[in-house]
Amino acid sequence: MKRVQFNSRYLPYLFLLPQFAIISIFFYWPSMQAITSSFYIEDPFGFGSSFVGAANYTDALNSSEYQRIARFTIGYSLIVTFLALSIGMLLALKADAVIRGKSAYKTLLIIVYAIAPPVAGLIGMMIFDQHIGPFVKFAALFGWEMKVGLNYFDTAFAMVVVAVWNQIPYNFIFFLSGLQGIPASIREAAAIDCKSGTRRFWTVILPLLTPTAFFLLVINMTYSLFDTFGVIDVIVKDKAANNPITLVYKVYLDGFRGNDLGSSSAQSVILMLVVLVLTMIQFRFIERRVHYG
Repeated sequence: MKRVQFNSRYLPYLFLLPQFAIISIFFYWPSMQAITSSFYIEDPFGFGSSFVGAANYTDALNSSEYQRIARFTIGYSLIVTFLALSIGMLLALKADAVIRGKSAYKTLLIIVYAIAPPVAGLIGMMIFDQHIGPFVKFAALFGWEMKVGLNYFDTAFAMVVVAVWNQIPYNFIFFLSGLQGIPASIREAAAIDCKSGTRRFWTVILPLLTPTAFFLLVINMTYSLFDTFGVIDVIVKDKAANNPITLVYKVYLDGFRGNDLGSSSAQSVILMLVVLVLTMIQFRFIERRVHYG
């Protein structure tokens, strides 16, 4: 492989400088500010602050409310990740097998990805509206009286459905690209050796998709923990206080509505560490099962 040669030893660093500046401004600097603020109790009007050490961390971790929200966040993230990945893969497998109308089929599935999470949450609220929502009327046929925004389980159900629906196209795009990257010779050999489509998927197709699946696993976990904020905000905003929320939404509530910047910063640092540990675990243990061709 031919190595790239630069006329100046400083030229590569010059190319990296814009990206490094963006990361520093929008990630490193806010992260350092959050870490610093997490050790203080700050006046909500900005007139002063008092150093309290790790009190913000211990108060958050010992809070029964925080523990309840953490348990819900874990379950919510696992369910959203599993459903978004599995449904996205299933649709990709079906789209890959379509012969006629393939472009139209793929376009209809991908177009949802253009919808921003807050807009997806608004559409979800219309679907689950207690008076005009079509899903509410459908559920009523089976005796299920849905009350999104009032009932804890119903609200959680709506949050999961909307979050999964919004993320499926992203997974679909990558899984379909991975399937189309599998050589035809391997598919033909697998079809000859194994007539069962299900067994062929588990023994041949899925192992070849493991790099894509691993990448999407990391992305979907991050999405469920952070990027569903817009969905949750639209669904639970101005509703009863006993609605389910995730840890990232509690950071927003305590920091921007409660003006408790110290506690909010400590919670954001805890969440950042949790995501960092989860990512390290995924790369340390799950990546061992990934087969890069």
